[in-house]
Amino acid sequence: MGHIFFFLHMIGTLALGFYLVLPFILSGTAKLSAPAKEGTLSAIGGFNRFAQYGLVIQLLTGGYMMTKGEYSVPWMIIVTVLLLAMFAFGGIMSKPLRLAAAGMRENRDVSAETSKIRTMSMLLMLSLVVMIFFMVYNTII
Repeated sequence: MGHIFFFLHMIGTLALGFYLVLPFILSGTAKLSAPAKEGTLSAIGGFNRFAQYGLVIQLLTGGYMMTKGEYSVPWMIIVTVLLLAMFAFGGIMSKPLRLAAAGMRENRDVSAETSKIRTMSMLLMLSLVVMIFFMVYNTII
């Protein structure tokens, strides 16, 4: 049973890989035309939703595997806080994504929304990299 949960955990990790490349995708959108930006932002919103489902998979499978393993309490707290932070950053990012896509359709200035999206994407990438570090080196703490 543990192998099945580990496999599902790795599937969830692949879904989160989007957050690693998101800041680089966003940096390339500045050169795009308005319709292309709108399409890109809509696609990013869909991928963000997909990655949020990956986070749910991570929560369920990781929680199960933590109950079966020998992990230190500080490590479990750090990993749980990072996962919750990723949930929060992804959720916070969804509203500016919607507003920016709608603003592009209405030919409004969406620089405030895109700066929020960039900030949240950097925080998501940083959280995921730190999470990967603690997953690989789980014996440090």
